[in-house]
Amino acid sequence: MPVRVVLADDQPLIRAGLVMVITDTPDIEVVGEAGNGAEAVRLVRDLHPDVVLMDIRMPGMDGIEATWMITKDIGAPHVIVLTTFDDDNNVYDALRAGASGFLVKDMALDDIIAAVRVVASGDALIAPKVTRRLIEEFARRPQRAAALPPKEIQGITGREREVLTLIGRGMSNAEIAEAMFISGATVKAYVTRLLAKLDARDRVHLVIIAYEHGLVTPTG
Repeated sequence: MPVRVVLADDQPLIRAGLVMVITDTPDIEVVGEAGNGAEAVRLVRDLHPDVVLMDIRMPGMDGIEATWMITKDIGAPHVIVLTTFDDDNNVYDALRAGASGFLVKDMALDDIIAAVRVVASGDALIAPKVTRRLIEEFARRPQRAAALPPKEIQGITGREREVLTLIGRGMSNAEIAEAMFISGATVKAYVTRLLAKLDARDRVHLVIIAYEHGLVTPTG
C-alpha cells in the first residue's frame, strides 16, 4: 500500500509542486490538500493519512496548533513540518507539538520524498540545517536542577540512561553500539524500551527528553 499523505500549505504553488513530484512516486500518494491548519485537522480526521506535510505559517490556525491537535489523537499520522524558515524559532515548538520531522522547503524534492518514507516507517528526521537552531533553542532555556532525576526518567536503568544520553547527542545506533561496546541489536532493544518507558513517539522525542532532563547540554 502506498504511503498516504495530506499536504497543508497556504501557497497553492508549493502544494502543486509537491503533488507533481509525488504523483510520479509509486509508493506515495496525496490524498488531501489543506490551505490552513483547521482544514488540515479536518482532513486528517476524515482521511486517516499516514503522513502530513505541514507548513508552519498559515492563516487562522497555524501549523504548530494543527500539529498539536493532530498528534494528540490515538493512531495519529506522523507530521513533518515543512517551512521556508530554517532559522524559525518555532522549530522547538513544532517538535514538542508532536512533529516527527522538520524540513526546509529549499531541500531537494527527492530529499523531501525520502523523508516521507523515513517518517512513515516510524523513524524521525530533522534537516541538518535545522539542527543548529534546535540546539540554540535548548541553550536559551534555563537548565533544570540536577539534584534528583525528573520523575519521567526515574524508571529507566543506568544503561538505558546512558543510551538516552547518547541519543540526545545525535548518535546513530551504530555509533552508540561502538561507544558502549554492545551489538546493534542490543542498542535497538534499548531504544525500543526507552520509547515504551518514556511514552516517546520516536527518536526525536527521545532527544528532546534527554535535553529537557539535563542528560545532554548544548556544549556536552
